[in-house]
Amino acid sequence: MGNKSIRRERLGKVRRIVVKVGFSILASVEKGLHYEVFSYLIKEISELKRQGYEIIMVSSGAIAAGMEKLGYKTRPQSITQKQATAAVGQGRLMNIYENYFSRHQQMVDQILLTHDDLSHRRRFLNARNTLLTLLELGIIPIINENDTVVVDEIKFGDNDNLSALITNLIEADHRQIYCLWRGTNTKIRLQIADRRLQIEKCEI
Repeated sequence: MGNKSIRRERLGKVRRIVVKVGFSILASVEKGLHYEVFSYLIKEISELKRQGYEIIMVSSGAIAAGMEKLGYKTRPQSITQKQATAAVGQGRLMNIYENYFSRHQQMVDQILLTHDDLSHRRRFLNARNTLLTLLELGIIPIINENDTVVVDEIKFGDNDNLSALITNLIEADHRQIYCLWRGTNTKIRLQIADRRLQIEKCEI
């Protein structure tokens, strides 16, 4: 049975998937952004989209993209330095996503959220309606916490929490899928767990 057949069998009746992409997958402090991982993941996600699944991404990487653009060799420590670096990196990160997704004729759009956006009913409904409309248009929303304006007291904490909130917001489905990043010594696991597609990395 081919990989695509296995994928369809495991996904079953799943229709809507939240894809959570962590910092450790997309970048490292030592090597910067992992462009080969962007390429691979976007190819996989675009294939799922072509098969009829609705995809919402929750992505880290703004600070890493900002560090690369600014030439930083160490991660910023203060909240203001992180915010400034994220501000520089947000546009760069989306440019990378748009570039790779365009190779698969797939449109994407950036959505920046804060805790307040999902804590107040009117903002919650506005965010939900925007995301559902983007899905209806065939566009993949790429969501990240708005690092340029949040402070420690109101941060989601990490994108695991954010992806869980987004999953509830747009009522995503729950199943599992795995794949292997071939050609390196790194295994990338894509697993739909707790109603979201988690992307993890482990050495093999």
